[in-house]
Amino acid sequence: MKVFLIGYMGVGKTTVGKRLAKALDLAFVDLDAYIEAAERRSISEIFEAEGESSFRGIERRSLHELAQMEQVLVSCGGGTPCYYDNMRFMRQQGVTVYLQMDASSIVYRLTHAKEKRPLIANKGPEALLAFVKQHLSERQEYYEEAEVRFNALGLSAAKFEDLKMAVIAAQAQSR
Repeated sequence: MKVFLIGYMGVGKTTVGKRLAKALDLAFVDLDAYIEAAERRSISEIFEAEGESSFRGIERRSLHELAQMEQVLVSCGGGTPCYYDNMRFMRQQGVTVYLQMDASSIVYRLTHAKEKRPLIANKGPEALLAFVKQHLSERQEYYEEAEVRFNALGLSAAKFEDLKMAVIAAQAQSR
C-alpha cells in the first residue's frame, strides 16, 4: 500500500502521517525532510538560492523516487499536488488523503512555526490570514481530487480510526 497525505501547511500531515503509517504498518517519509537530506540543505535555503520553480522540480523528482517504495506513507508539502502532474501521479501510485482544515485554524497553528516556512516567514497576523485564504482557494481544486477527504481538526481516537478505515476502504476500491 502507498498513501500520500496532502493538505495545506500546518494541518498536521507529519503528525497524523506518522500515526497513520504506524497503524497501517507502513514506512513513514516526510517529503520535505527527504528533500532536505538529499539536497543537504533546508527548504528555505533551496527557495532562497534557486527559487520556488527549482524547488518544485526537486520536489517532483523526489516524489517519483519515493513512489518506487512499497508499503509507504508519504507526507507531502502543501504545494506538492499543485505542480506538474503530481496529483495525477500520486493517484496512480496509491491512495491520496486530503487533510482539511479551515483558514483560521491553520493560521493559529502556523503562527508558532513561521520561521520554518519560507512562504510565510515575514507575514504578520492579518497578512498571514489573507495569504492562507488565497492559497487555500488556489489549491482547493487539486486537494479535492484526493480519494479520501478528512477534517483534521480535533483528531480524537475515534476520528483517527475513521480515517484509518477510510484509507483501507479506498485502497480496497482501487484494486
